[in-house]
Amino acid sequence: MNDSILRQNLVELLRGGHAHVTPEQALNGLDPALRNVRPANSPHSIWENLEHLRLAQEDILRYTLDASWVSPAFPEGYWPKETGELTEEAWAASVAAFYADLEAVIRLVEDQSLDLTVEIPHGEGRTYLREILLVADHNAYHLGQIVQIRKALGDWGE
Repeated sequence: MNDSILRQNLVELLRGGHAHVTPEQALNGLDPALRNVRPANSPHSIWENLEHLRLAQEDILRYTLDASWVSPAFPEGYWPKETGELTEEAWAASVAAFYADLEAVIRLVEDQSLDLTVEIPHGEGRTYLREILLVADHNAYHLGQIVQIRKALGDWGE
């Protein structure tokens, strides 16, 4: 089976830009003063959602690749601890780590030697494809939440 179309479609799904916003669209141009502000109708700030995305994506990726990986406790291990002031360094580190892991997932998709439909050896019956789709689905959901928060904060120009 030639699965190049599947792989191409998975990369497009992970990068966004068709039915979903891209990470760049969701994050770029954000007023730094609004990164850690929770609107009245939101339990989380943009940064909290970004950090949740980073933590979950890292967990899915490491789980997929490393049999010795230990996932954090659910749900508390998938959300940042309460924060006071968000530093530029913390924001930049979260953004960089999110993109680095996203690119690692994309490299996994592009690895022609890997059959995406086989079960992960240590994956409790889960396949590589399932984990890749989980990343794409979870990212799309929370990037949408980031857009909603930006709209609520008056920081989204369509």
